[in-house]
Amino acid sequence: MAGAALLVLTQFPDRDSAQRLARLLVELRLAACVSVGSPVESLYHWRGAIETALEYPVVIKTAADRYPEVEATVREHHPYELPEIVAVPLTDGFAPYLDWIGAETTRR
Repeated sequence: MAGAALLVLTQFPDRDSAQRLARLLVELRLAACVSVGSPVESLYHWRGAIETALEYPVVIKTAADRYPEVEATVREHHPYELPEIVAVPLTDGFAPYLDWIGAETTRR
């Protein structure tokens, strides 16, 4: 296996901004693949109130050693004051797929 892989999760308020980030991350080789999901309704606490919002889930497949750059890029291009950016380590998976993630996110 090429190295440790992560799923980085975030949410965007609209499809266009989610797709722009997805393309940027793949073009920069910070992600092997980015999936932009269908809108979901989020319910959350914010500034003392319960809020709801329609959001687009984004799942970023990347190598663990690229996480700092992925986080910085998401923060730079995210419209939220406090964006969700969480990483989930992939401890198991289809080895050829995990190898592909590593290969596609290698610095060139």
